[in-house]
Amino acid sequence: MSRYIAFLRAINVGGRTIKMDRLRALFAEMGFAGVSTFIASGNVIFDAPETDTAALERTLEAGLQDALGYRVDTFIRTPAELAAVAATWPFSDADRATAHTLFIAFLGASPDDAARERLLAYTTAVDAFHVDGREVYWLRRDALGDSSFAGSALEKALGMPATVRNGRTVGKLGARLKN
Repeated sequence: MSRYIAFLRAINVGGRTIKMDRLRALFAEMGFAGVSTFIASGNVIFDAPETDTAALERTLEAGLQDALGYRVDTFIRTPAELAAVAATWPFSDADRATAHTLFIAFLGASPDDAARERLLAYTTAVDAFHVDGREVYWLRRDALGDSSFAGSALEKALGMPATVRNGRTVGKLGARLKN
């Protein structure tokens, strides 16, 4: 069995609420073991014999669609991949000291060059972006109210679904998976 983390898009936002015990039960009903959740925003840790993460994503999306009645885009990472994401800081040291928030967007595939350019066009004195494989690091230098950028604009710029997590959440989750 291999351990994975599934980042689920649009869980407990926009009126689509599900209790974490129900979400854990759904994963168990789909045959996954060692299921646990981390905060109520669609972060699910689980074990599976499958090693093809794209196949796992499709299985989870189909099972969640059947159970919930709506599409739930799913982005799977291994503990090693998550540790690398959590350890990455692609911005300056000065930004690290003064930044308001780091967000990390999980994607299903690496965006092409045109998508990267569309996203980077949103760079301002408040918002900075860095694309690294299937993740986008979004640095917010000031408080949320000082930016006009939102997750929906990120998806539109990239032309693909994404789910966004706070960098602190990703770090805590990565630390939890090390143990």
